[in-house]
Amino acid sequence: MIHPDIQRFLTDWDAAWATLPAGAGPAGRRAHFETVAADMREPHPEGIGTQEHWVEVPENGQPVRVRVFRPEAAAGPVPALVYMHGGAWMQGSPETHWDITAGIAAANQQIVISIDYALAPERPFPAALNDTMAVVRWAFEQAPALGIRGSAIAIGGDSAGGNLAAAATLLLRGTPQAPKAQLLVYPAVSFNTDRPSHVENANGPLVTVASMAAVNAMYCPHPADLLTPRAAPLLAESHAGLPPAFIAVAQHDPLRDEGIAYADALQAAGVPVHLDRGEGLIHGYLRAKAYCEPAQVRFEQMAAWLKATLG
Repeated sequence: MIHPDIQRFLTDWDAAWATLPAGAGPAGRRAHFETVAADMREPHPEGIGTQEHWVEVPENGQPVRVRVFRPEAAAGPVPALVYMHGGAWMQGSPETHWDITAGIAAANQQIVISIDYALAPERPFPAALNDTMAVVRWAFEQAPALGIRGSAIAIGGDSAGGNLAAAATLLLRGTPQAPKAQLLVYPAVSFNTDRPSHVENANGPLVTVASMAAVNAMYCPHPADLLTPRAAPLLAESHAGLPPAFIAVAQHDPLRDEGIAYADALQAAGVPVHLDRGEGLIHGYLRAKAYCEPAQVRFEQMAAWLKATLG
């Protein structure tokens, strides 16, 4: 059973999305999402400042905006998390996921860098991944200027953002810019829809298998890309040598089983993994942390794991 407090959240969420005009395309959905997220945003935590930067992305030919959340009272270099928002690669921004990133910055008194990465279908794969890679490298290169401890930079994201975090971690493995930890929240790591969770939770809530097929095609218009580890990290030949991972899935989520499969693959390769199965929860449950104590508890556990792992 879905936790009853999640049902309260879904009532408000569904009511907010019911005002989306019929037939709205990606641009219309993005604008509506910004409004919904702003209306439902929690109070900004005290002592956390924000600043925007623009990072050059040579592969894309245009810079990417990042929002940096910084604890104002931090003394000396602090750990950092580079974070990619969810939104099916076609919507969302640092502003729609403000509660998550500002919350981690406040809980851990660390810096969080939230990326406004390229969105499909206008800018499909691999533009968002290029943005992610560029910002991670920028975080390492600019660590002294940003007040970041260069030996304690992690990567993370939820849903589509979890996909980008996992893919970038694979690509940066063994380099000087390799993240020291990965926080993957209900991540999309495979495009195989044959797993039991896709059948059990085909109609959501919050995300459906039918809608996933449509946005997957927007993100990867060339079907062959769906079979590469850069788009589907679960397909990597080896997951050895990756940093410790916190992988959070949700019981009532089509993506549940691929997240568990990714945890299994990392553990089989000798990577330390903390897997939270999210009993009673749904895809996107971090949005409900103000409604649902189990969602808030999971959020606090993620932050605590990240703090302990980065030192």
